Amino acid sequence: MREKPIILWFRQDLRLADNPALTAAAATGAPILPVFVLDDETPGKWALGGASRWWLHHSLDALADALSEHGCTLHLRRGDAAVQIRTLAAETGAQAVYWNRCYEPYATRRDGTLKKALREDDIAAESFNAALLFEPWEVKTKTGTPPKVYSPYWRAMRLLGDPPPELAVPEAITGFEGPLAGDRLDDWQLTPRNPDWASGFKAIWHPGETGARDRLDWFLETALDDYRKGRDFPSKPLVSRLSPHLHFGEIGPRQVWHRTIAHCLMTGRDPFSGSPEHFLKELVWREFSHAQLFHNPDLPEACLRPEYENFPWDTAEKPLHAWQRGQTGIPIVDAGMRELWQTGYMHNRVRMICASFLVKHLMVDWRAGEAWFWDTLVDADLANNAASWQWIAGSGADAAPYFRIFNPVLQGEKFDSGGGYTRHWVPELADVPDRYLHKPWEAPGNPAPDYPSPIIDLGLGRARALAAFKDLKNGSWPDIAACA
Repeated sequence: MREKPIILWFRQDLRLADNPALTAAAATGAPILPVFVLDDETPGKWALGGASRWWLHHSLDALADALSEHGCTLHLRRGDAAVQIRTLAAETGAQAVYWNRCYEPYATRRDGTLKKALREDDIAAESFNAALLFEPWEVKTKTGTPPKVYSPYWRAMRLLGDPPPELAVPEAITGFEGPLAGDRLDDWQLTPRNPDWASGFKAIWHPGETGARDRLDWFLETALDDYRKGRDFPSKPLVSRLSPHLHFGEIGPRQVWHRTIAHCLMTGRDPFSGSPEHFLKELVWREFSHAQLFHNPDLPEACLRPEYENFPWDTAEKPLHAWQRGQTGIPIVDAGMRELWQTGYMHNRVRMICASFLVKHLMVDWRAGEAWFWDTLVDADLANNAASWQWIAGSGADAAPYFRIFNPVLQGEKFDSGGGYTRHWVPELADVPDRYLHKPWEAPGNPAPDYPSPIIDLGLGRARALAAFKDLKNGSWPDIAACA
């Protein structure tokens, strides 16, 4: 009699190393049936954006290859994930379903319901933590409440000690053998074709567990020493670019944490000072964002500070469309938006500049920016995306103060003084002297005739935003039309 299998449900954990659900399943000795469900039907789920779909295709392809080396076949199905998993369990007579937890609101609701249903069907259901250093409910202040500000979150997390060690790939994995109906990855058409707007992605990105590991190794050996200061300069290759690999779980935060510390100790450095500590703190910013989403399920849709729901956002379509196309007439902003469209990524410093310009100078609702980033970023992550946009808008729990309005000219002059980044993405500015690169409207002789004029006067936009934010509590709003 054939032994009943364990269904290993892959989600945002597309790796074999440090995969606790896989480790637990393999330890039983039972045959394992790996499955991924493309779920387009769960209520409340944010449908995958275009860039994320491209990444997912290549990540699943890499995962399938890795599993095949261990005698396993990745099974693909599409539809409501809870329905598909229960159906698959019935078809195979599965004894258990194992998965690693996701923390998006729709996922926690669905998984809780599914776990109960499976157990009622006399099928074991076990979930594990593969995505975070610690569970969101484990990090608490001295009063037992979730920290609402990052610095207390960092301190509270450090009091918990080191995260659990990373897990090795199981030495023995027994694959399930049996005829099963399933989908072909190509049939899902996750990659764009006509037109192929992602044609430039392949030269930049290498989705999959091997690509993630190589990226971390490169960063630790090449860029870590200069990370603290160098990370602000978009023309310098001094950031890790691990964010999409972390989102899709091709590498786990415990792996990044422990390998960073090991690298520092091996090279005689203190991992909790200077650039290494700054990098680890950025990893924990990701944790903090996930904790915010876990404790505030409406984070992607609703302002955490309720008074911001009455903010007089400008609903005109023209400013938003100019921003999306990289045609605002503000060089560093346009460079960032074009980098995003062509690569599925934007440097973090430039993300802050572009987001601040949209929300504060143009006074466009942060949710419009959040939606655009969700569709165009290969690292689109619900927690990181929502928390970051609320931070820049001033509506979040640990938010930038209303008067922090990035001046894109000064930011460009400070962090891209030589113009290497801006000129690369905005070639219309190739002949503009450095002195005027970030304010070409002041250059004599019109050296960039094909580049648009600024969509808004920066001083006027700042004044308008400050007036609106200052009047936030008493509800006395400036006339947007009169200020435009």
